[in-house]
Amino acid sequence: MPRPRQLFVTTALPYANGNFHIGHIMEYIQADIWVRFQRMHGSQVHFVCADDAHGAPIMIAAQKAGKTPQQFVADIAAGRKPYLDGFLISFDNWHSTDAPENHHLAQDIYRCLKKEGLIKTRVIAQFFDPEKNMFLPDRFIKGECPKCGSKDQYGDNCENCGAVYSPTELKNPYSALSGATPVLRDSEHHFFALSDPRCVEFLDAWTSEYGHLQSEVYNKIKEWLNPNDSGHRELGDWDISRDAPYFGIEIPDAPGKYFYVWLDAPIGYLASLQNRFAKLAGDARQGEADFKAFLADPATEQYHFIGKDIITFHTLFWPALLHFSGRKTPNAVFVHGFLTVNAEKMSKSRGTGLDPLKYLSLGMNPEWLRYYLATKLTPRNEDIEFNPEDFMTRVNADLVGKYINIASRAAGFISKRFAGKLGAISPDGSGLLDTLRESQEPIAQMYEAREFSKALRETMLLADKVNVYVDANKPWELAKKPGMEERLHDVCTVCIEAFRLLTIYLKPVLPALALKVEAFLNSPPLTFALADAALPAGHTIGDYKHLVSRVDAGQLEALFAAADPVEHAGSATKNISIAATGVARTPANEALAPTIGIDDFAKIDLRIAKIVQCEAVSGSNKLLRLTLDVGETDDAGQSRLRNVFSGIASAYQPEQLVGQLTVMVANLAPRKMKFGISEGMVLAASHADEAKHPGIYILNPWPGATPGMRIH
Repeated sequence: MPRPRQLFVTTALPYANGNFHIGHIMEYIQADIWVRFQRMHGSQVHFVCADDAHGAPIMIAAQKAGKTPQQFVADIAAGRKPYLDGFLISFDNWHSTDAPENHHLAQDIYRCLKKEGLIKTRVIAQFFDPEKNMFLPDRFIKGECPKCGSKDQYGDNCENCGAVYSPTELKNPYSALSGATPVLRDSEHHFFALSDPRCVEFLDAWTSEYGHLQSEVYNKIKEWLNPNDSGHRELGDWDISRDAPYFGIEIPDAPGKYFYVWLDAPIGYLASLQNRFAKLAGDARQGEADFKAFLADPATEQYHFIGKDIITFHTLFWPALLHFSGRKTPNAVFVHGFLTVNAEKMSKSRGTGLDPLKYLSLGMNPEWLRYYLATKLTPRNEDIEFNPEDFMTRVNADLVGKYINIASRAAGFISKRFAGKLGAISPDGSGLLDTLRESQEPIAQMYEAREFSKALRETMLLADKVNVYVDANKPWELAKKPGMEERLHDVCTVCIEAFRLLTIYLKPVLPALALKVEAFLNSPPLTFALADAALPAGHTIGDYKHLVSRVDAGQLEALFAAADPVEHAGSATKNISIAATGVARTPANEALAPTIGIDDFAKIDLRIAKIVQCEAVSGSNKLLRLTLDVGETDDAGQSRLRNVFSGIASAYQPEQLVGQLTVMVANLAPRKMKFGISEGMVLAASHADEAKHPGIYILNPWPGATPGMRIH
C-alpha cells in the first residue's frame, strides 16, 4: 500500500491589527477546500496559520489603546475563532509570530545566512519624522509609487502594480503619523544579499522549475530576475532590519536592531508547524525533533496560499531564506487575486467590504459563500467578482434546485413506501450511476489542480443528468400507478445513490452539508474511494430532513445596507439591485428597448439547439465555431446541422459547450463572414458595463428541452 502524502499547507498570516476581512475568508476557503480534498484522499495534512504580530503599526496601535503590544495582539487573536468556525475553516493549528518558536527560528535562520556570508551591513539614509521624533516604518511612509505613479502607496510595496521598493524611492513622501514631510537621517542596517550571484542562480532555477509558480506569477517574477536593457537586475539586497523603538524580534549581537516584520512573518509558518508537533507529542523537545524530521523527509510537500499583493516576499525572499539556511523550499506557492464588487477590490477602509461576521449574523449559510466562491476559483491569479444576483442564482438554482432536489424528490417514497430500505438497481439506473462514477477521477484531478470552478461545473452537469432521469421516470406518477411499486423503488434508489455520489464530489466545498447527508444516509464518512461501490440493497437510510434553504433577497440587501453610498461612492451598495425585490428601470445598466407587440415578437423564431461540436476559430480570439442540431432534416431525411459563429471565446472553452443545449435565432438571414457562413445566432447575456461586470453567459434551457423546440 503506498505511503500517504505528507502535506504542510499554509495561508498568508493576517496582520494582528484588526479583524478578518472577506479577503482573508476567501483565501482560507480556497485553501480549506484543497486541504479537505487531500484529507478525503488519505493524505496526512498539517494545515497551519498564525497571527502576524510584529511591526511598528501594532506597536503604535497598542500605545493608542493603552495596552502592551502583546496584550493588543492577544485581544485581536481572541476574536479569530467565530470567523474560522463560522466559515468551516479546518486549520490544525493557529499560532503567533511573537511565540518563542518564532523568535528561536528567526534568529537561527539569520545566523545560518550570516555564516553563508549573505548578511551585509551598511549605513543608509532613512526617513525620520521630525514631529514624532522617530524613524518611520515603511507602512507609515506614504507617497507615489516610483514604478506606476499610484498615489497613497506604502513605503515598501505598491498595492496597484505590486512593485517592491525602499521608502526613499517614493515620490512626494509624507508621514502617515503626522502628515509631516520626513527628513533623511543615517542609520546602520542589515541586509540579506539577494544580489549575490548564488542567490540569483538559485532563484533563477527555483522560480523556473515547473509547478513552483503559476505562469503569470513567473512572468511577473522574471521582471526582477532578468537583466534589463542596461544589464541591471531589479533584484537588490533586502533590508531586513529596523531601528528601536520597534515591536519585533531582536537581531543577535546587534543592540537596538530588530528584524523587519517581513523577515520573521513567513518564518511564522514554520513556528506554527513546530508548535503543532509539540501539541501532538505533548512535549516541546519531542515536538521539535518531530518537526525537524518531518521537514527533513524528502516526501514532505510544502504549499503556500497567498494573495497577489505579496508575491515578491513569498516567491523570492522566502525561498532564498529557506534554501540558504539549509531548509526545505516550497513545492509551490499558489497565488490568487482579489475579491471585488462592481470590479472594485473589497476593502473595509474604502467602504467596499463584505463583513464576514455580518454575513453570519444575518443567518446566511456559510456554505452558500463557500459554494459561490468555489464556482469562481481557478488556479490562475485573477480577481473574483462577487455579484449578488449571481450569488443568489447559483445557490438557489444549482445547490438547491439541482442537487438537493434529487434527494427531496426520492427520499420520501423510500421512507413511506419501503420502510427506508434501498432496493436493487436496474440496468438503466446502473448506466446513469456508471456515468457519475466515471467522473470521479476527472473531478479529483480538478480539485488537485485547484480547478474548483471546473469541478463544480462538472458536478452540476452530472446533477442535470440525474434530474433528466428523474423527470423521465416521474416517481410521483409511478407512485400512483398500480403494479409499478418495484420500478418506483428502483428509480428512487438510483436517485439516492446518485445523490450520495454528488455529495462526495461536493464534500470539500460543503463539509457541514456532507455531514448531514452522511447521517441521513447512515453512511460512513464519504471519501472519493467510496464512489466505487453503491450502498447495498436493503440498506436503511434515515428520514429526510431539510438540508439547505434558498438565499433570500432581503438577506443580501441587508448584507450591503450598512455602507454609506455618499461617503463611499462606488462602494458595494452603489449599483446592487436584487431581481426579487423589484424591477430596475435600467437592469444591468442598460435601458429597456422600445416596447413591441406580440406580432413583432412572433417574427423571431427562437429554437432549442444542441451544440454537437465546438472549436476555436483560427485567426480570431473572440469567435467559436458551433455546429448546431436544431432538429432539422434535409430532403433525404438526414439530420441537417447548422454552422454558427459566436463571439463567446473569452467566456468558454470549446469542450465546455459540446453536448449542451442553448437557444438560437433560427430565422436570421445567413451572414457571410471572413471565416465562413454563419447560419443563425446563439443567444447569450452580458452586462452593459463590461469593464465592471465582465462575462458572457450563454442561455441554457431547463433539462427536458430537445433540439428544434420553438420558444413561444
